[in-house]
Amino acid sequence: MRVVVALGGNALMRRGQRPDAEPQRANVMAAVKALAPLAERHQLIITHGNGPQVGVLALESVNDPELERPYPLDTIGAETQGMIGYWMLQALQNALPGRQVIAMINQTLVSAVDPAFGDPAKFVGQVYDRAEAERLAKEYGWTVKPDGDRWRRVVPSPVPQRVVEIRLIRTLVEAGTVVICAGGGGVPVVRNDVGRLEGVEAVIDKDLTGALLAETLEADAFLILTDVPRVMRGFGTPDQQEIASTTPHELRAEDFPAGSMGPKVEAAAGFVERTGDMAAIGRLDECVQILEGRAGTIITPNATWPLTSTL
Repeated sequence: MRVVVALGGNALMRRGQRPDAEPQRANVMAAVKALAPLAERHQLIITHGNGPQVGVLALESVNDPELERPYPLDTIGAETQGMIGYWMLQALQNALPGRQVIAMINQTLVSAVDPAFGDPAKFVGQVYDRAEAERLAKEYGWTVKPDGDRWRRVVPSPVPQRVVEIRLIRTLVEAGTVVICAGGGGVPVVRNDVGRLEGVEAVIDKDLTGALLAETLEADAFLILTDVPRVMRGFGTPDQQEIASTTPHELRAEDFPAGSMGPKVEAAAGFVERTGDMAAIGRLDECVQILEGRAGTIITPNATWPLTSTL
């Protein structure tokens, strides 16, 4: 099978962890340990989030006295692609001796008139209490919003239109290469008034780019891997209930938080609606069981997923 996997940025830098390199490398090692069995049996394409990492590097850039102005978000996005991609590349090469693995820096095309530029909503960086978040917003011109019981910076998150390097990715996948690409949703770019690509201040949702990748590459399955076992109906209420299998229509009838599960549900449901193939949301360490239909929330046109030896 051809499988696209989207890893959350928080799986690589967990809430409350210091943003040092070693904890993140350890998290990458744990992720690769879970993903290696998929790569051994299937064509595997991996994308990943970068929200926490972008926030850390953006804050460092703002505070660097040697800089006349901070690095723009598209450049910081490319930095995080290189950093996380390197960690994942090395860990996968060690876990899959003899297998070709590549980590790519990718651009993702967005619309210059996307309404997201006027309504920042994508969380990046560390969490703060409200007073500290508002102080930083005033000092640096940020927009901040509540994220659970804490506050975080938010930036524009336009809808991905196309992964610019998609033809090269397809060639590599068809040659049997494990491809790590479009990290953080890809470096956001637009075509300017003379048709040339240029970066913009934004962070693209990695799940939406993952769905776009999966659709364009004609993947058999699209897995969104996070730190929750399943999507919850009525999350946080006394009547909350795990959803084991469902359809896009049933999922869209539920109400999911815009800043957390909402984008994942939208990406997964959209992929299934457009392709008729399978998407799932679940725990990273259960990715093999998810593909077999024994864990996670399975989303298909008819809410079934066959358990066969070919999986």
